Parts: sequence; structure tokens; C-alpha cells
Amino acid sequence: MNILRSFWNSPTGLKTTHFWGPAFNWSLPFAAAMDTKKPPETISVNMTGVMCVYSASFMRFAWVVRPRNLHLLACHVTNETMQLYQLSRWFRAQR
Repeated sequence: MNILRSFWNSPTGLKTTHFWGPAFNWSLPFAAAMDTKKPPETISVNMTGVMCVYSASFMRFAWVVRPRNLHLLACHVTNETMQLYQLSRWFRAQR
């Protein structure tokens, strides 16, 4: 019970945006993972590029902000990986 109470009252616990922001942000890499089943011709290279820049900038933010938000960092590392994979599928399909 003490572990739950300490997480609840921590600066990155359930009562903060440090928890809920990344929790809802996980929908981005999940959507990208689901898109891997779609044909590469349907990939929007502009939107995928924007998502790469977005995740890269928020990876830096998650590392610099105090307290460090490792939950957000993990989310954006995953999203960056998925978006780069999508870009590689699009480039291979263009060849």
C-alpha cells in the first residue's frame, strides 16, 4: 500500500500530466504499428515526417524537463522508431 501511495503522491504520479500525457500519447505508436499492415502506397510521407520531428523534439523535452519524464521518453522513442519504419516502407515502395 505504501508503494501505491508514494506513486500517487509523486511528482510523476497518477495525479499529474507527467503520467496522463504519455498514457494517452501511446495511441500514436500503436496507430503506426497498426498501419504497418496497410500498403506502403497509402503512407503520407509529409505526415510521417512531421511525426518524426514531433517525436524527436518531445524526446528531448522528456529528457530535459524536471522531473525527468521517462514514460514520455519511452513513448516518443517508440513512436520515432515506428515512424522511421513507415518512412523506410514508403521509400522502398517508391523504388
